[in-house]
Amino acid sequence: MIFILSKILLFLIKPFVWFCALVVAAIFAKKDKARKKLIIAAALVLLIFSNPFLAGKAVNLYEPEYPVQKKSYDIAIVLGGFSGLNKRNNEIKLNGNCDRLFQAISLYQQGRIKKILITSGNANLVNNEVKEADLVKNFLHQICIPDSAVFIENQSRNTVENAKFSYILIKKTMPHAKIVVVTSAWHIPRAKVIFKRFFGDGLDYLPTNYIGKTDYNFEDFIIPNPGVFGTWDMLFKEWIGLVVDRFRE
Repeated sequence: MIFILSKILLFLIKPFVWFCALVVAAIFAKKDKARKKLIIAAALVLLIFSNPFLAGKAVNLYEPEYPVQKKSYDIAIVLGGFSGLNKRNNEIKLNGNCDRLFQAISLYQQGRIKKILITSGNANLVNNEVKEADLVKNFLHQICIPDSAVFIENQSRNTVENAKFSYILIKKTMPHAKIVVVTSAWHIPRAKVIFKRFFGDGLDYLPTNYIGKTDYNFEDFIIPNPGVFGTWDMLFKEWIGLVVDRFRE
């Protein structure tokens, strides 16, 4: 039930949903004064949450700095959410978060990690038969990463379960392993809170696929971009999750 409620909440915190709700409310408003206020509110939501500069600066403040020091580890825990099933050929389909996987592969090829642990099941409410970790393991096999170098955890549906099930697996197989967690830069703050609950303070974190820009163009300040709504969706999800996870500590 909590899992389903979380999905509903993720829908309700989307700024574009707010915009649509305000527009619909304005259409059905009976008083002109109320209608005018609703239209102004909808316009403000549209302008603020479609501005690339505002979204970019918010992400810049939230994402951590890239680690300068290069270290070696026994295991890289790679959080899922970067792939799915391509139904055209029944093979893996990578998305914009796939830098998580590629950075882990790079660490392995450099000899800086011994094992790659892919932690991800399926968070789909309707069809959850295909497990992301299974798809990734097949992909790694195809690109000649030895099966002996790959662990999978294919039951988790969220970051809490990523950490919990990864902890159980590692304690059974390599209890004294030196570990780095690999995930998107915008996900690092919340991942740290969650993984600390299970692993303590002994983990390092490698941020990948940064969203925030290092510089901005003139059009970023003045030209609305509908795609920026997705950035705010992600930020609100992470911020609310961070508050909830800190409360759980």
